[in-house]
Amino acid sequence: MYYTKNTVLYLNGKFIKAADANTDLYSQTLHYGYGAFEGIRAYNTTHGTKIFKAYEHYERLRHSCVSVGIPFDYDTEELIQVTYQLLDKNKLKDAYIRPLVYCSPNMSLTAPKEVFIMIAVWEWGKYLGDNLLKLCLSSYQRPNPNSVKVDAKITGHYVNSILATSEAKVRGYDEALMLDMHGYIAEAPGANFFLEKDGVLHTPILGHILPGITRQTVINICKELDITVNERNIRPEELQDADSAFLCGTAAEVIGIESVDAKPFAKEWKESLGVIIQEAYKAQVLDKTFSHVII
Repeated sequence: MYYTKNTVLYLNGKFIKAADANTDLYSQTLHYGYGAFEGIRAYNTTHGTKIFKAYEHYERLRHSCVSVGIPFDYDTEELIQVTYQLLDKNKLKDAYIRPLVYCSPNMSLTAPKEVFIMIAVWEWGKYLGDNLLKLCLSSYQRPNPNSVKVDAKITGHYVNSILATSEAKVRGYDEALMLDMHGYIAEAPGANFFLEKDGVLHTPILGHILPGITRQTVINICKELDITVNERNIRPEELQDADSAFLCGTAAEVIGIESVDAKPFAKEWKESLGVIIQEAYKAQVLDKTFSHVII
């Protein structure tokens, strides 16, 4: 699904066949989830293949590692150039990019002496598809920020996401919507959340969520389009009379929500602010012009 016998990946300074890659089974990352990763997309734009927000993503990878004590000695610009080379070697123009920093063998709960980096690329559609989503409030909360670094993309954090998504699927929903430790809406397992009410967008404040790069892109788009965005604590009861809602993330892009716990939103998606953001985001990643007047 992710590679063939001809797929090339980047591993510790070399381009090698994915089928020939291997790792140490005593890696601290494998045993304890002590590693960091990124999700990035490249698009076939009007000006050729372009990695969207490449610098921001690799800098966040650096931040993730440093924040949990994983040494990171890689140069961002070099990693960006390596990624473009990797796309070319795999003849990919539209692709998902997965850098992973993982640790050397270490069975103790201490910082690693060595770290390694892998970058893989593959063709991958929108993570949550194109159809409007049916969400449910999850029984799993996002982690307490006093227990983990919630603003870092650490591999072990995603056990929490897997549990929430798996529970939602078993219950017959497309995805979960998770609350924080105080009972406010936080985010989906792999995407940030926006809610529309009376012509204004609302999104959870930072502190209990991953500060998504796509989330910030959406906020920037709203500034350009004169759409007000309030970053604040959102109570789950507010979903009952909200006009619309959507999720956003690098893998998911911008995707509308049909309902939460089988309660549909009042406004049709095609009439929502979300669909405007969705179109503007698509135009931005493809280097196309976009203009829209809110009436």
